[in-house]
Amino acid sequence: MSEAYTSPRKRTARRPPADTVGTPAQARELRAQGRKTMRKLLDASMRVFAERGFHAARVDDIVRAARTSHGTFYLYFANKEDLLRALALECAQDLDALAVGLGPITPDRAGAAQLRQFLDAFFSTYRRYGPVIRAWMEGRVDDREAQRLGLHAFTDIATALGRRMHEAGAPSDHTSVAALMALLERSAYFLVSRRVEVDNDTLLDTMTCVVHRGFFAAPLLGQPGRPRVDR
Repeated sequence: MSEAYTSPRKRTARRPPADTVGTPAQARELRAQGRKTMRKLLDASMRVFAERGFHAARVDDIVRAARTSHGTFYLYFANKEDLLRALALECAQDLDALAVGLGPITPDRAGAAQLRQFLDAFFSTYRRYGPVIRAWMEGRVDDREAQRLGLHAFTDIATALGRRMHEAGAPSDHTSVAALMALLERSAYFLVSRRVEVDNDTLLDTMTCVVHRGFFAAPLLGQPGRPRVDR
């Protein structure tokens, strides 16, 4: 039997499902058009952060990419850091949902399918919020609230995975959980930051096989060289 897994921190109250809005927008109720405009700014900032990096990006770059004005930007966000905080909240809520929704990862095909579904959602979230997560991981964000959201979100993921590893009878000590988190985060970081084009099914089949066997003590499913996972 493996070492009992204990959470690295006491789980705090879950983040409320708050709307993703900047500081100026919190003082008023946004209508449909206002939410659409704010979404344009958020999506444009993701593109700009991906191309230029957070620190090099300017509000001017964001409004140009969103095809709007500086005045419009400041109706919704106080500054670039305020916008990043809104994106961090979005990302943290998505990662938190992954942690909550992770079911048992058994050594059979059902467990492999559950793991594959989780990995698909994890990599999809990383692709969408790559610039935000990279800013977290590289320590380039001075905003303490944004950093706190990132730390808690990834700790929640680690806690959920560690619990499922323990249930599967696999090693679930902090070193094992940290190794799994490093594998997932660094793999996603490399693929997104280097813009590596890879077939998604191949990626998921390979990662599912590696994680299922390496961290959940599962036997090899399917033929060697091609992991067989029920989708």
